[in-house]
Amino acid sequence: MDAETRIVVRFEGPGAGAGPLAWGQRQVWAAMVEIDSSMSMGGAMPVTGGRTAEDYAAELRFFMCRYAAMRTLLRFADDGTVTQEVSGSGETALVVLDAADDDDPAAVAEDLATRWRERKFDYEREWPLRMGVVRQHGAVTHVVALMCHIAADLGGVAVMMRELAGRDQVTGEPAGPYEAPQPLDLVRLQQEPAMTRQTAAAMRYWESHLRAIPASMFDAPADRGAPVFCRLRWRSRAMHLAAEAVSARLGADPAWVLLAAFAAGLERLRPGTGPFVAINIISNRFRPALRDVVSPITQDGLCVLDVAGVSPDEAIARARTASMSASKYAYYDPAARAALTERVSRERGEELDLTCIYNDRRTPRPAGPAAPVPAETRVLSEEPLRSLGPKLMIVVEDVPDVVQLTVDVKTQFLSLPDLRALLHEMEAFVVDAAGQPVA
Repeated sequence: MDAETRIVVRFEGPGAGAGPLAWGQRQVWAAMVEIDSSMSMGGAMPVTGGRTAEDYAAELRFFMCRYAAMRTLLRFADDGTVTQEVSGSGETALVVLDAADDDDPAAVAEDLATRWRERKFDYEREWPLRMGVVRQHGAVTHVVALMCHIAADLGGVAVMMRELAGRDQVTGEPAGPYEAPQPLDLVRLQQEPAMTRQTAAAMRYWESHLRAIPASMFDAPADRGAPVFCRLRWRSRAMHLAAEAVSARLGADPAWVLLAAFAAGLERLRPGTGPFVAINIISNRFRPALRDVVSPITQDGLCVLDVAGVSPDEAIARARTASMSASKYAYYDPAARAALTERVSRERGEELDLTCIYNDRRTPRPAGPAAPVPAETRVLSEEPLRSLGPKLMIVVEDVPDVVQLTVDVKTQFLSLPDLRALLHEMEAFVVDAAGQPVA
């Protein structure tokens, strides 16, 4: 039997107060409600270097003190309004699991991560960061950390990890003051006239497309049996190498190449159905004021891209323009977008279906020797899901030296054979583009 103890961690920090949710928080909260999940980020990691449970308790205290998002609880009004309350001080706990001598500590850590992932956070009473360690024979073997998505996005987690690594190695103090806006600071900034103008400009862009795009990227649903919801993980070394070659030839960002591949793949699968329309997940961290924010600032961008009958190079050029426009107009008041979508749907007499999602999670990496990666294109896994919000969501994972995609699909709208054909067409587009002559 694994013995569990807790190390109490007391904390204090600036920014106490209460207020509405910021724009990115509101978008994340809507997604969490839709799929009935805390959308937790994190997992179990092995530990080396002789680190102790007390070391990790100090890390937990660092996070709680430095980032107001970690000290935030939600409040729910009778009318459904959600607000946030930041505490100036309090306590949390580091969970310590002592694995039995005959247990596999990796399995113990993964079991804890799974249990935490499957249990929603108590948003009114539980801090949004769970952290624990597994010990065996007195030595820490694994650390487990899960964060509720309402507290941060992946970019915010990266900020936390960077600042943790930059602490003074003797005192454990941060390298400098935290100067990025905290969540309640964001709320105040988003109420200023400049942000009202930003929302108005974004809504003009969205409306110009919402009045012209097809109502849906998908045909009417068809019963294809189980699974109704499915997740497929797919990897291609060839697509990565070809995308790098195309990028070098055109001076293009690989992200534009893969976006063009998605649009072209759907066009090849369903020719003549109109322009590609997707919601691109935009981090917004290219905006200098938001670069180091620890709070969700990711929002939806509207990407409209017509690649019918054009060359691969022209498709990539159009993907560049569409991607940049989607990013430029992806910072706005979500209530304004919801109202606009409802109004345009009503005036068009048909509901606008914006449930084709594209999320490129990769981060830039310095050039270096490629890791050994299997050369073949293959499906890594295929598994049913309990539920799913979008009809189709493609995530480009942050994995070096390959293109690795996680694809969630509602099979009533896109069959698994068609999904596999789409992935093949995406790869073929990039490989074909790599073979084009140098201009």
